[in-house]
Amino acid sequence: MRYKGIIFDLDGVICSTDEYHYQAWKALANEIGASEFSRADNARQRGVSRMESLEVVLEKAPKVYTEAEKQALADHKNKLYQGLLANMSPADLSGEVRQTLDTLRGRGLLLAIGSSSKNAPLILERIGLRNYFDQVADGNQITRSKPHPEVFLLAARLLGLEPRDCLVVEDAEAGIEAGQRGGFDTAGIGPAAECGRAAYELRCFSDLLTIAKSS
Repeated sequence: MRYKGIIFDLDGVICSTDEYHYQAWKALANEIGASEFSRADNARQRGVSRMESLEVVLEKAPKVYTEAEKQALADHKNKLYQGLLANMSPADLSGEVRQTLDTLRGRGLLLAIGSSSKNAPLILERIGLRNYFDQVADGNQITRSKPHPEVFLLAARLLGLEPRDCLVVEDAEAGIEAGQRGGFDTAGIGPAAECGRAAYELRCFSDLLTIAKSS
């Protein structure tokens, strides 16, 4: 088997909190008079950092904010988002994802999370996977967000593996670019499967079983 480990982005791959993100950003946008913020704008926030996402919202805002004010807005959005995450439960983890992960583990593959989100530990706890993965690299441990490969390089290092030994699974084009820049093979699911850049295009999460078996 070629791959010794698989590194997963969390949001949009293992589970989806897209709607919670949108609701939190939309609430913030309405508060600051940027009510024209739309789902199309929200799609542009996929795979980038919280501060970069905030800039998308501020494009619609009627005033210019200082850096300190921007940080306060980002913190406020995160509190709104964390409040919405309280609605998550193990029911938000699909049976297909859980069965696929169990099968991959049964084949001896090491599994890690590589997420730019600082909320990754909270999300994993809410869906019942807090101690499931061999390693978790998240936004609390890195300084550069995707498309920089830092989070994936950290995850590989924590697993004790080289990038060439790992497959990165992503739902965002920025994540695919990050994986490639780090020297990883990449598998795209959802929007990332349509960007034409991933080595593998997943129609569904369980397609990983074929890739891992044939590799």
